[in-house]
Amino acid sequence: MSELPAEIRRLRIARGMNQSQLAAALRVSKSLVAGFESGRHIPQADTAETMDKILDSRDQIQKKSAIAREDRHPWMRSWAEHERRAILLRSYQPLLVPGLLQSEAYMRLVLETVAGNEGRIDELMRTRLERQSATLGRDKPVAISAIIGEYALLRGPREVMKDQLGHLVDLGHRPSVRIRVMPDDVGLHTGLGGAFVIANLPDGRRCGYLDNQLKGTVVTSHGEVTDLELAWEAVDGLALPVVQSRDLMLRMIDERK
Repeated sequence: MSELPAEIRRLRIARGMNQSQLAAALRVSKSLVAGFESGRHIPQADTAETMDKILDSRDQIQKKSAIAREDRHPWMRSWAEHERRAILLRSYQPLLVPGLLQSEAYMRLVLETVAGNEGRIDELMRTRLERQSATLGRDKPVAISAIIGEYALLRGPREVMKDQLGHLVDLGHRPSVRIRVMPDDVGLHTGLGGAFVIANLPDGRRCGYLDNQLKGTVVTSHGEVTDLELAWEAVDGLALPVVQSRDLMLRMIDERK
């Protein structure tokens, strides 16, 4: 849930008002105020502005209401914004290391493989590094659960991959990051259909991201997100546990010495 319902209730009580009194001041029904405090309803911009004046809360309700409205309609945000707001990201990537977990050297090589990126590599790297900082580097880092195909960890120049594997091992020691490897020998499975990410947003809603050769696609419909969550359950059951995955990556590093 968003912070808005609890904030409205806290501010109302601090002003010594009950729901009926606040409703009268706002010229709305008591049931609507109750809906604001339960999270069933979100104040519109004019109501939020009036509420800030009544509760002497500057623009806090206006700001939190705007965020809550956007989370109710996640298609209004770009994927980078979903990442920044997410409390949990579940990422499956069979062929490449996920962007949020890439080292700078590996990131540069991946971006250089796309012909259309010529002349824009430094700009694209800055954007990706900013995404990393906005998720892994924020005060309360997003929880990340990543499953990476073993194939992805075996492709690339020796020194670059050694550095990338070490970066993954280091990230995996963070409490907020879980990295697991999908072994090549598991055979056919639903994850071979392609990479995807599922974001859990602060209000409990979920959205997904699919990548392809041309552009990424954000999916928000309940049915599509449910299909991605079923795909996640499938790959989740096949991937190695965290400790075994770390041991595998450490062996790969030793093989590159």
